[in-house]
Amino acid sequence: MSGRGGRTTDRSGPVLLGVRHHGPGSARAVRAALEQCTPAAVLIEGPPEADELVPLAAHEEMRPPVALLAHAQDDPGRAAFWPLAEFSPEWVAMRWALEHGVPVRFIDLPAAHSLAGGDDGETADEGAGEQEAGDQETGEQGAGAAEVRIDPIGVLAETAGYDDPERWWEDVVEHRGGGGAGADALAPFAALAEAMAALRETYGDGGHDRDPVREAHMRLRLRAARKEFGDDLAVVCGAWHVPALVQRTTMTADRQLLKGLPKVKAAVTWVPWTHRRLSRRSGYGAGIASPGWYGHLFSAPDRPVERWLTKVAGLLREEDYAVSSAHVIEAVRLAEGLATVRGRPLAGLTELDDAVRAVMGDGTDAPSLLIHDRLVVGEVLGEVPEDAPAVPLQRDIARSQRTLRLKPEALERELELDLRKETDAGRSRLLHRLRLLGIPWGEPTRSRGSTGTFRETWRLRWEPELAVRVAEAGIWGTTVLSAATAKAASEAAGAAHLAEVTALAERCLLAELPDALPVVMQALSDRAALDADVGHLAQALPALVRSVRYGDVRGTDAAALREVATGLAERVFVGLPPACPGLDADGAADMRGHLDATHQAVGLLGQPDTERRPEGNGLRTRWAGVLRAVSERDTVPGLLRGRATRLLLDDGELGDGGAERLMGLALSLGTPPTDAAGWIEGFVGGGDGGMLLVHDERLLALVDGWLTGVPDAAFTDVLPLLRRTFAEYESGVRRTLGELVRRGPATAPRHPAGDAPDAAVPGFGPGLDRDRAAAVLPTLRMLLGIGQHGFGDDPPELSRPADDLTGART
Repeated sequence: MSGRGGRTTDRSGPVLLGVRHHGPGSARAVRAALEQCTPAAVLIEGPPEADELVPLAAHEEMRPPVALLAHAQDDPGRAAFWPLAEFSPEWVAMRWALEHGVPVRFIDLPAAHSLAGGDDGETADEGAGEQEAGDQETGEQGAGAAEVRIDPIGVLAETAGYDDPERWWEDVVEHRGGGGAGADALAPFAALAEAMAALRETYGDGGHDRDPVREAHMRLRLRAARKEFGDDLAVVCGAWHVPALVQRTTMTADRQLLKGLPKVKAAVTWVPWTHRRLSRRSGYGAGIASPGWYGHLFSAPDRPVERWLTKVAGLLREEDYAVSSAHVIEAVRLAEGLATVRGRPLAGLTELDDAVRAVMGDGTDAPSLLIHDRLVVGEVLGEVPEDAPAVPLQRDIARSQRTLRLKPEALERELELDLRKETDAGRSRLLHRLRLLGIPWGEPTRSRGSTGTFRETWRLRWEPELAVRVAEAGIWGTTVLSAATAKAASEAAGAAHLAEVTALAERCLLAELPDALPVVMQALSDRAALDADVGHLAQALPALVRSVRYGDVRGTDAAALREVATGLAERVFVGLPPACPGLDADGAADMRGHLDATHQAVGLLGQPDTERRPEGNGLRTRWAGVLRAVSERDTVPGLLRGRATRLLLDDGELGDGGAERLMGLALSLGTPPTDAAGWIEGFVGGGDGGMLLVHDERLLALVDGWLTGVPDAAFTDVLPLLRRTFAEYESGVRRTLGELVRRGPATAPRHPAGDAPDAAVPGFGPGLDRDRAAAVLPTLRMLLGIGQHGFGDDPPELSRPADDLTGART
């Protein structure tokens, strides 16, 4: 090999085409060079294990962006990607070779060595960071080495007087034309090779410690190709490597550099990629800031500025922006004028953004942010043919996706499922099974519509890294069902806490894994029998009760789960009262969460249904007894006593005056102020506590009277607790409470003279102001569609205003 870079008219050796990965200008230049040289073979920087996958690039179902995925067969988590877009020079060279029947060989260091030689910093993206002119590798060297690495494009841009390497590269390469008919297509590569040779003479390997090993392997592969095909070769590689490939070395020296490298058995395949994962902000080392813009530059046959702004106008119109053809014409003029003033050969993204902001956005950045996400970066997801090599689990996932009409998409979207429909139920099973396998294609989210148990809402987005997760999960089985079943059984055996097993039981029911559920239930029974910590039991109960509920909804036999849940609830009932006394503030806060969770679980588990579940009322009755014991025990922290009292009140278990009696005891003079403040926090804490005080002025009067009597020395300790409690209320509730306190609590009910006061309504103050109640009735009639005189023809009666007001509350 001779010469410092790519040759022009000399036919004495291989043509070295130094490129920048994912550069449309480099891609166009490579195509022109190959058309001019018509080599006998094309060598490309990439893992040699992928040589057999090259024919798939010509498949009609192959749509870039795609990536070569290599992973260790014994450890699929050790993986690397080599992404390729339609504007990647390597992709263009590969497609040109396939169209002309020219062999293709990859010449970079084998993935078997790359995957075996990484340290703890190696990630699935590491292989994607193949060094190119201007890009930085990731995941290999650590922070210290990264500080001394050389950015070739940055150095050349600084030499040319540019402060932005991207701007310099676009002006010199991406926005330049092909030079016209008859121009030498190899001249740009020769110039770039000369520049890189000068940099290598100054900086050596530039701090990229792995490059000498990679380049030694490239030289060996190049020698082998020359023996097989002769010197009529074209080599497409990062421009940084060109000086090393023309360097005079011996085969022995290169082999010595490769001697002793660790090695693993690697598998390679094609996987879909996305434009978003090509962008720099995604963490991909050889990424680009604007893949959508580069794709436009590569595919636009002419007038790229006009065509781009037309796309922008179409997008803004879809988002209801008032954009006309006149806006497009004026934006084109402004962008081209800015490029001329700034000395650029073509308006770039900076000029286009300025033009859009000034002409279409009225000086705001809102359209620019939308354009950046949808066009500059883009949401393009590539496609790979079905006959590409894949683990059996991946093929089963693909079959399920086709059957359920659930196509992977790069754009995030919400999916509403109705579990009563067979297709939606199948989609739910697939998504839950994939989540159990650690493949989070979909994430459950809160539904904006119905919240019934027959509804599920998922947020779906397919990321390229999920291909690695699929390969990792392939060790559990060849189908989604068998793999999820095997992993659930393994997790049940290795779970360290009871709550983990109950959560796993819930996931098994959601994913409908009938063969895994007996194993999980056995582990659940064993751990529940041995765990005596009431906190652990209370943590485990809610998930188990939800599992019982989901079993009913999905038609799964949950009788065994109900039996275990009932037994677990009984153990919580027994162990909770002795566990509450003597707790510190943190322990009381944790136990309050257990109280709330258990209360909700008992409400679901003990739903009154005398025909099917006669034990339901018994559970609720025993739980009410537990709450009474907690609420009346002086040694229990005030936070827990207050919370237990509130739960009893909400369930109607205290009777008339019960809440006032317990509050009066808790706020008596003998109670320490901090403990009394904790009682108030437990009783009226939460978003709905304020409304209780608004509607029951007796309780508000007790709180107000206690607060006014708190000693000055203790007030500073009480204030943070009260502020935390009342800060949770909505502003309207806080304002109403302030007005009530300023007015002073009512001492007697207001009613017309001569009329006897009405009986108190549960949850309200004594008596009722009948005039105020009557004023509400016309509005209620209108809202409920009731006639002028009620449901019938009788005149309105106010003899039972308490009933009317109770109905209004309901």
